[in-house]
Amino acid sequence: MKQVSNMANTSNGSLATLLILFTVSAAIHTGAAQFPVQSQNLISDNISVVEGETATISCRVKNNDDSVIQLLNPNRQTIYFKDVRPLKDARFQLVNFSDNELRVSLSNVSLSDEGRYVCQLYTDPPQEAYADISVLIPPGNPIIESREDIVREGNETEITCTSMGSKPAATIKWMKGDKELQGKSKVEATYDRMFTVTSWLRFTVTKEDDGVPVVCIVDHPAVKDFQAQKYLEVQYKPEVTIKVEFPQGLIREGENLELTCQAKGKPQPHQVNWVRVDDDVPSHAVITGSDLFIENLNKSYNGTYRCVASNSVGETYADYILYVRDALTTTPKPTTTTTTISATTFPPDIIQDAAPSTEAAAHDSQAGPEAQRLDHAVIGGVVAVVVFAMLCLLIVLGRYFARHKGTYFTHEAKGADDAADADTAIINAEGGHNNSDEKKEYYI
Repeated sequence: MKQVSNMANTSNGSLATLLILFTVSAAIHTGAAQFPVQSQNLISDNISVVEGETATISCRVKNNDDSVIQLLNPNRQTIYFKDVRPLKDARFQLVNFSDNELRVSLSNVSLSDEGRYVCQLYTDPPQEAYADISVLIPPGNPIIESREDIVREGNETEITCTSMGSKPAATIKWMKGDKELQGKSKVEATYDRMFTVTSWLRFTVTKEDDGVPVVCIVDHPAVKDFQAQKYLEVQYKPEVTIKVEFPQGLIREGENLELTCQAKGKPQPHQVNWVRVDDDVPSHAVITGSDLFIENLNKSYNGTYRCVASNSVGETYADYILYVRDALTTTPKPTTTTTTISATTFPPDIIQDAAPSTEAAAHDSQAGPEAQRLDHAVIGGVVAVVVFAMLCLLIVLGRYFARHKGTYFTHEAKGADDAADADTAIINAEGGHNNSDEKKEYYI
């Protein structure tokens, strides 16, 4: 009987304590309704917490005069009165209690815990401060879908990204490679205060988009870098280029030509053809797959050769213009004739110009006739120099003979050969001095 009596007394004491706390709380609430609420000495903070995590509520007092602090839930039930917890919810735990602060933690927060919590200070009149708890619910994994898996170059595609079951509503942005694109979003609220967000992205694809990732990024306070991606698969017409295997540089008669057609597309080109624009391919040309081989070229093969590649998307081509030049000719060395001319000196530049140019013959110029014209110019220059030298020689000889008289003979010495001495020779000379007027001269 004594034990039962003690239990009854303990039970009655607990009930009395709870009754007193609720009575005091009701009285304070009634007083708060009668007087304006003043929060100048009582401070609290709003809280955002992810579902399942722990929230901490702090009621702080400035310059407390030993007034009592208590914490109420959104239904205005007392959670803590000073350091006593009347509410039987073990998720609430006392973190700190002093004259200036009452700090309580709430673990494993759920959406039902969301609301306004009240800090009360027993003053005259009573004071209240509020702590709003917002429960954040992260969205599920985003779902990304496209209207078609394979897109042709130049067509428009549409990609959809959906983020479900979040609170608050998430925002969605799009990235294509390293470039941000603008989508169009729609937000829907569900019955359990959750939100579903759907975003659409439309754009025209190019061949450069093949293999590029399109990323849907979900932005939400509860999560970071939440995303999903899809790689684009774009089909496009072949890209065609022509590579000259040989010869390198200028193409001349008698040489061989080999061209390779390089075609890349998606899908890969299923057909590659060589044609000659406005004419037929030479009969002895050899076409092996994407290679074209023509030997012993001549100028009749000049023209435009086209490589055509096609796949299921379309057909493209590339052109190569063939221009065959004259074959290189070797200029023979001219024979050298030595001519001795007196009193004539050739300037060094004329002698240098007259020498045969081996460098010009070895140089691979674009036009053969230019080398021939150079040879003709050199020969003409040599002939002109020779003619000029001959004229100079004739002028020199003419001036020489003009300055010297010719040799002549007279009959004054006739008979001198048989004379014994000079006096006899003069006397016996035909005509002597008496017949001097009959003297004749002969000019050679």
